[in-house]
Amino acid sequence: MLIATTPAPGHVVGILDVARELTLRGHEVRWYTGRSFQGQVEQAGARFEPMSPELDFGGKSREEAFPAHAGLTGLTSFTVGVRDIFYRTAPRQMEDLLEVLRRFPADCILADDMCYGACFTAERTGIPLAWLANSVYILGSRDTAPIGWGLPPSATPLGRARNAVLRFLGDHLAMRGIRREADRVRAEVGLPRLRAGAMENITRPPALYLVGTVPSFEYPRSDLLPGTHFVGGLLGLPPEHFEPPAWWDELTEDRPVVLLTQGTTANDVDWLLVPALRSLAGQDVLVVLTTGSEVPAERLGPLPANVRVERFVPYHHLLPHVDVMVTNGGYNGANAALAHGVPLVVVPGSEEKPDVAARVKWSGAGVVVQRRAVSETRLRQAVTSVLHDGRYRRRAQELAREYRDSDAPRRAAELIESMADTQGQIPTGGVTR
Repeated sequence: MLIATTPAPGHVVGILDVARELTLRGHEVRWYTGRSFQGQVEQAGARFEPMSPELDFGGKSREEAFPAHAGLTGLTSFTVGVRDIFYRTAPRQMEDLLEVLRRFPADCILADDMCYGACFTAERTGIPLAWLANSVYILGSRDTAPIGWGLPPSATPLGRARNAVLRFLGDHLAMRGIRREADRVRAEVGLPRLRAGAMENITRPPALYLVGTVPSFEYPRSDLLPGTHFVGGLLGLPPEHFEPPAWWDELTEDRPVVLLTQGTTANDVDWLLVPALRSLAGQDVLVVLTTGSEVPAERLGPLPANVRVERFVPYHHLLPHVDVMVTNGGYNGANAALAHGVPLVVVPGSEEKPDVAARVKWSGAGVVVQRRAVSETRLRQAVTSVLHDGRYRRRAQELAREYRDSDAPRRAAELIESMADTQGQIPTGGVTR
């Protein structure tokens, strides 16, 4: 088994559980990614295969890795990110992976669903390919709006007309440049043009598409890709060593705990962290702020007395103590919170985060504060509502039971083994929805 992942935490964390399960089942697993993840790869029992240094932005925020992206927002942020982070790196990733395969002739490839170098490698070699989603279901559907709109699903005639119009506008206007870039990159590696919509003309679909969430947190569709399986929560491996910060005992005091996070790669200091800190100053709550990356203290301003700041605290240890998570809509963080029965306040950032926020609202597990409406008052009201309106916690706890009832690593490993044994012929009857 050869695993390949984009060198960013959200693209690595879900696959850790699966890699560990595969190695425990006796499979030889090699994992191609960035060097900052070598320890986690080896903890999972896989052998680390480093990507070329010029491709490896692991351990950096987006602004650190791609300085030209600083200040970009909205559609521009999304399209430039897709182009530079995922499309233009794919040809060199493919070269790396073909070299690995010369030394290690794998039976199948498992990749995150935006590691396009792995997709190109599978197309070139014919090796069966499985995706493990790093976020929401990425493929288009007549029952849903395209990624990025943050809209609820609709399979009514009017809803499907809406979805078709938005898809047309995206393909021919907003996302036209991305479609052309996909055509160019495929031509660069000697692969034929795919006549598909934006974000789908970059690669052929995989034999197996594993979505690391529960069905109740993903929109229903009548046209799922055959081979799609919602396997449950894949939340990563707990760290081998954890030293609690000095304030850890405060988590058990008699006041609610609010986790405020911007994730590990996205940088939402001014849009989310600062107004949220101000909104919760003086409230009878303990605020734990995890920044994900280094944030200069002067950007946060004077810290209120009820705030504790860390770059990172493992969710496995922290979330059992949390009453509400305030987030920019990172997919893995949202799933981790719900798996622990923690309701959410989401201020969606860029990329697909509006779609994650829409699913939080649609599932009833939290409140969304739209970015354009962010204010200290609105954030304080949202947190207060989620803390005191029992509907959100009850719904989050219902979802948590669904996560607990699924054995995601085992199910994912079984499906990957089936794909390898049958050379990619995954039965369509296996779609769990």
